Amino acid sequence: MSDSENKPSEDSEQVEVRRQKLAKLKEAGGPVYPNDFKPSQTISEIHLKYAERDDAALAEAPRDLRIAGRIMAIRRMGKASFFHIQDRRGRLQIYVQQNQLGEAGYNLFRTLDVGDIVGLTGHLFRTRTRELTLEAASLRLLTKCLRPLPEKWHGLADVEARYRQRYVDLMVNPEVRDAFEKRSKIVRRLRRFFEERDFLEVETPMMQAIPGGAAARPFITHHNALDMELYMRVAPELFLKRLLVGGFERVFELNRNFRNEGISVRHNPEFTMVEFYQAYATFEDLIELTEELFVTLAQEVVGSPEVSYGGATINLTRPWRRLTIRQAVMEYGGASPADLADLDSLKRFAISKNLKIDLDVPYGKLLVAVFEEMAEAKLIQPTFMTGYPLEVSPLARKNDTDPTLVDRFELYIGGRELANAFSELNDPADQHERFLEQMEARAKGDDEANPIDDDYVRALEYGMPPAAGEGIGIDRLVMFFTDSPSIRDVILFPLLRPQR
Repeated sequence: MSDSENKPSEDSEQVEVRRQKLAKLKEAGGPVYPNDFKPSQTISEIHLKYAERDDAALAEAPRDLRIAGRIMAIRRMGKASFFHIQDRRGRLQIYVQQNQLGEAGYNLFRTLDVGDIVGLTGHLFRTRTRELTLEAASLRLLTKCLRPLPEKWHGLADVEARYRQRYVDLMVNPEVRDAFEKRSKIVRRLRRFFEERDFLEVETPMMQAIPGGAAARPFITHHNALDMELYMRVAPELFLKRLLVGGFERVFELNRNFRNEGISVRHNPEFTMVEFYQAYATFEDLIELTEELFVTLAQEVVGSPEVSYGGATINLTRPWRRLTIRQAVMEYGGASPADLADLDSLKRFAISKNLKIDLDVPYGKLLVAVFEEMAEAKLIQPTFMTGYPLEVSPLARKNDTDPTLVDRFELYIGGRELANAFSELNDPADQHERFLEQMEARAKGDDEANPIDDDYVRALEYGMPPAAGEGIGIDRLVMFFTDSPSIRDVILFPLLRPQR
């Protein structure tokens, strides 16, 4: 029988032993889950203050430091032992001996297990190996860990277990904690970036009577009191642009969206985005703003415009490359201008390349599908893709020179889309016509096509200033800055199939 097959029974035995220890503590009459221990500093503060002090200086340091944390390793040696504890900011070695703790205190230590949370008082010294260590003068058990921590939590066999039990993953894998701390730093800096540029942070409805703002399948729920269907939003776009109409000329929202679609290394049904809209701006202005934002975040997170991602070094030094969809299909897919001349030519090209895509679509949709199959994964260095067809951009402004295209870009880095932006359509008649075309597509079976939002058209009739808007996926942004291969690595509790 394999070790993995033995593991459940071994864990069960250890759990029972730990429960028996807890029962004995309860029988002894002391508090087993006390809530009156207050640490005086974190472990990182101790390292910051005392790491460079010599033995003489440590001898003059306070004798009653108070720290708390989880035991991560124990080395028992008779009447004197060592263990390591971990708090939210670091690890520290602890030295315990019977003649300091007393017989009762040291007997308590003997019952402790890896995973237990303890409170300690004591003073600092250095061991013979020069490791900064706290010699405990007192020891209290604050929380008993009833399940053994895994000795190894890495490797493909444990990936799903790590996601399901993220609380354990965070305990034992410092690099996972680091990724989520970086996520928090990215979000804080991103908010400050927009506030510094006079953008107002707002919140718009998560539940909507009409889904819109993106080509995506929504989740549907029911409001009992109103007896009506509601949709979890796929995007906040239409509400944010209503605010432009109302006079908020620079707005952003950082919040969740929900799309009833597949799960992959790039997709989670519940995900975080920032969307921002700026009056009197074009998509060209947002190209400049996006470059500035990414360079700012890179400096904050990695301290350099060069970011390691997926085995490549991504150079964020401005300006970034710009490429049209047609140019990308020719450069990376080997198409000629004649291959892209019309719908029939493009179909023949797709067939010749054995592309597994839907051919029964308009020219613009087919062109983008070919691009996604043949070029997208090859866009490693930062690239703004432009020249998007009207058919795939129902909310974007038509290009003045070529009305079959729209003023739009998508940003690709490391072969993945990280941002989508365009100059906004503010002509109510044109918008209504495009909604009608979406309804026709919906009637033909396209369940990602947006229904007509008459109130949004009415808002445009009051007059929306010329504007540009952009959406950036926060999860993918964090994937990039933490060099994470899967979106599940940057979402604390990703959606998973139920365990059987």
